[in-house]
Amino acid sequence: MSILTNVTWLDICLASAGVYLVKQVFSKKNPAPYPPGPPGWPLVGNLMDMPHIKYGEYLPFFQNHALHSSRLLGQRIIVLNSAKTATDILDKKSAVYSDRPVLPMGGELVGFKHILPLLPCGDRFRRYRKHFHHVIGSHAALDIYNQIEEVETHRFLKRVLANPDQLQTHVRHTAGAIILRISHGYEVKENNDPFVDLADRAMDYFSRTTAPGAFMVDIVPSLAKVPEWFPGAGFKRIAREWHETTEEMAAAPYEFVKDQMVTMIRSYALSAEDEHIVKWSAASLYGGGADTTASAVYSLFLAMTLFPDVQKKAQAEIDAIVGPDRLPSLADRNSLPYTEALATEILRWNVVAPTGFPHLVTDDEIHDGYYIPKGSVVIPNIWFMLHDPRTYANPSQFNPERFLAKDGKGPETNPRTICFGFGRRLAQMKKTVLTSLSVARLHLADASVWISTAMSLAVFDISKVIENGVEITPEVDPTSGTISHPKPFKCSIKARSAKALELIQQDANY
Repeated sequence: MSILTNVTWLDICLASAGVYLVKQVFSKKNPAPYPPGPPGWPLVGNLMDMPHIKYGEYLPFFQNHALHSSRLLGQRIIVLNSAKTATDILDKKSAVYSDRPVLPMGGELVGFKHILPLLPCGDRFRRYRKHFHHVIGSHAALDIYNQIEEVETHRFLKRVLANPDQLQTHVRHTAGAIILRISHGYEVKENNDPFVDLADRAMDYFSRTTAPGAFMVDIVPSLAKVPEWFPGAGFKRIAREWHETTEEMAAAPYEFVKDQMVTMIRSYALSAEDEHIVKWSAASLYGGGADTTASAVYSLFLAMTLFPDVQKKAQAEIDAIVGPDRLPSLADRNSLPYTEALATEILRWNVVAPTGFPHLVTDDEIHDGYYIPKGSVVIPNIWFMLHDPRTYANPSQFNPERFLAKDGKGPETNPRTICFGFGRRLAQMKKTVLTSLSVARLHLADASVWISTAMSLAVFDISKVIENGVEITPEVDPTSGTISHPKPFKCSIKARSAKALELIQQDANY
């Protein structure tokens, strides 16, 4: 009989406890205390305290301190609840805090380790940035794509008018059309485009597999080595199936349009590494950019359904400045302050990435008297930052006027300095300099949200649906995951007037 057959769970627990005690005795003394946090249990730490990832309840037990600490099976987790603390740590000390942790499920098993948000700092990361600098690395380059944004949004108006009940599908289709046109030079099909559908599925998997604590294998990485048939290893089958979609998301559009991607590849002999860089950097742009934009634009329609007075104010401004004879354009942006404030409030009210992307600490650090050891994972609690009553008055209220100077008071903090994340990858955005893929991609998403807001409100009245004489009020209940979307809801969308109908039906071509 094998010795292993006599080993019980009690033996394992006792052995683990022994290892823990030995480690406690011989481990070196910390130079400073850890940030405050719940006490936790031996071995498992705060595993039992981890909250469910749900909109409005992100990491709730962490919110009493700007810096909060917990431990999961030996892994130190640092949560940042203050925008100032996040800036001081992730932006100003980015040399220590800009790396990414290994995510066993989403990164390794499902294959998203190749896209930019999860890519560790290094040569490959720099080469991604270099490729995109040629295409969208300056304001002048991005301005070239304004026409794409405007034409695709005009086409969106046509689709919504024809089939308002399919709003969510139209939002996703348009977001994908804009990004695919820019990333691959590919013009999507009018309906059921295979690349848009593929990106939607892949980014749904990305959101679900990279959320904190979504899969046990992220907490116990050794589980990644168990065979698929092993009891409780159903995640391995899911990972295998989703990995196929991830690979196809990057490969299919690349193979289809690589002959057209002259701008990106003309100066390179395409070695295997070069091809990997081109394929996955393009996938990073069209996958992530489409998903975040779709979330924000769908939230716009939810907000306008729930807050008709806000909608009327924006429409009055657009009517006065733009007039009834044309659609708004991105050139009108500086002339429409209330519409700008409305789009800004969408970014705060609907937090597209509630916990951002995790950062990995590459060296021991002391911040504000607290010890943050090398190997810690740092998570910015962006949802709480954008709903902190110390920063935003009545944060649950949808109020664009908070971003307009009024009665001698300045506007509240612009959420763009928070909602797009922190760190070396994004620090330059806060200096209004475009130097990386992340910054450029978010600039594109921001422009898409604004033009969707302005054009939609110029021609549509958005209101609650009435069924059997009863007005239906949608719930604010977005999905869980790294990227959060409003759950499907019903609303009524109608052309505001005969003139608005005429504007929608005009040709929308490049």
